[in-house]
Amino acid sequence: MIRVVSAFLFGLLFGCGILISGMGNPAKVLNFFDIAGTWDPSLAFVMGGALIVTAIGYRLAFQMDKPLQASVFSLPTRAELDTRLIGGSAVFGIGWGLSGFCPGGLIPVLGLGLSGPLLTAAAVVAGMITARWLSGVRTGGKHAAA
Repeated sequence: MIRVVSAFLFGLLFGCGILISGMGNPAKVLNFFDIAGTWDPSLAFVMGGALIVTAIGYRLAFQMDKPLQASVFSLPTRAELDTRLIGGSAVFGIGWGLSGFCPGGLIPVLGLGLSGPLLTAAAVVAGMITARWLSGVRTGGKHAAA
């Protein structure tokens, strides 16, 4: 139960941060990419703040023997770059640049009932289904490990 409550509270904190920083507004995000026009550097500051918090969190976490709410740390074991990672990153970036929403910024604004976030969420789900289907086609019907 404590894990569910803490996940809810951290999700709520993240969503509030997204909304307070303005990252739920696709125009603000798209203006970051408009270097020759109405460039808005605030996204860089939000990302920089996130990197600082992450660096502190990792530093603290790696000083612990185990996580607070799990028996072991669950960290990625693969270090190589492959076509799935690079292709997925490219599709993510293109979708973010076209819509102004990354999944983290999309979720808090879904509750507003606006058509833009709903269409973007539908595109994200369609992309996930397509990726799973392509993974099954490539592996002969068996889905590759995520």
